[in-house]
Amino acid sequence: MPGFEIINYKEAQAINNLFKKEKGILFAHGFDKIRKKYHVRELEKLFCKKINCKYSLAVSSGTAAIKIALLALGVKKGDEVITQSFNFIATIEAILDIGAKPVIANIDHSLNICPHDIEKLITKKTKVLLPVHMLGVPVDMDPIMKLAKKYKLKVLEDNCEAFGATYKKKFLGTIGDAGVMSLDFGKIITCGEGGVIHTNSKKIDKFCREYHDHGHENNVNRPRGRDTRSIYGFNYRMTEMQGVIAKEQLKKINYIISKNRLRYNLLQKNISSKIKLRKIPKKSKIIYDTFIFFVDNASKRQKIIKILSNLKIGTKNLPDAIEWHCSFYWNHMLKKDQLNRCKKSRDLLKKAIAIPIYLNRNLKDYNKLVKSINLCFK
Repeated sequence: MPGFEIINYKEAQAINNLFKKEKGILFAHGFDKIRKKYHVRELEKLFCKKINCKYSLAVSSGTAAIKIALLALGVKKGDEVITQSFNFIATIEAILDIGAKPVIANIDHSLNICPHDIEKLITKKTKVLLPVHMLGVPVDMDPIMKLAKKYKLKVLEDNCEAFGATYKKKFLGTIGDAGVMSLDFGKIITCGEGGVIHTNSKKIDKFCREYHDHGHENNVNRPRGRDTRSIYGFNYRMTEMQGVIAKEQLKKINYIISKNRLRYNLLQKNISSKIKLRKIPKKSKIIYDTFIFFVDNASKRQKIIKILSNLKIGTKNLPDAIEWHCSFYWNHMLKKDQLNRCKKSRDLLKKAIAIPIYLNRNLKDYNKLVKSINLCFK
């Protein structure tokens, strides 16, 4: 949350300008003689500047970004990709879609991949480590990078849910070989659908840029209709409509995080000391979009969930959408041994409650909420 909460006249004006002042050119490539701007390309430069990386490529979705990045990292049919049991189903779908095998590691109390669970899963077929920065909090990346170096593996950061967060002063998505983010409607900034691939590797960027555009090399010496190509690709392009909206949303990211922080800190400061909170890795800066804690007692847990429902705040993924975010439930695409490995994660996640941070709910609302939660522990 909560990019969709502050979509306003700025985004509407940007769309109107695209149609009224720029002839409604929605395609991000070509039509050079009749267009004034390339909004998607401008967006990519803005992302590079924001998170201090050399290359950013805007694509049609976060799921597409994961798939393209995996291919760019050399993942082929039969290769193994180690990722975590708490994520969104799209991470696993992208791995399967290229014929690779997802290997599921458990999570720890950060609700991100447990570094100690990874090494025993590495085989000769392992190609990529794919940590997922879930619900606004960074993975503890140092152990991941050490394992990658030790076993000569690539690292792809799935940063679809934590754009703007940092780990040891580096923006997430710039620590591994590549990183991806999502711009769908539930993310901290949004253009409805969309994704971005970040990397500091010219080689990776070149592959991604060509693959997402049917293999177009965009040779400056050729018109698009006579463009050169060396690989086949697919269509995962972002439109100019998405681009103009995302540009406006990106301008709001610092504001969103600062307002999130006020609500999150209120909860953290005032919640009962009897409640165990989600672990945050050291030297991390989170985006404060979700406040997560654990309640062992089932009846108390249900009472708190009812409080959240009555206040029309609800929960975020835990527990309301756990079946779409915990791989234990994905027997339609994972084998039994993988599902059994996830029981430990499932048991931890079932004790968790995730409170969404909304900008349209004021501090008084969250103060009322935390007081009601605390009454459950007296």
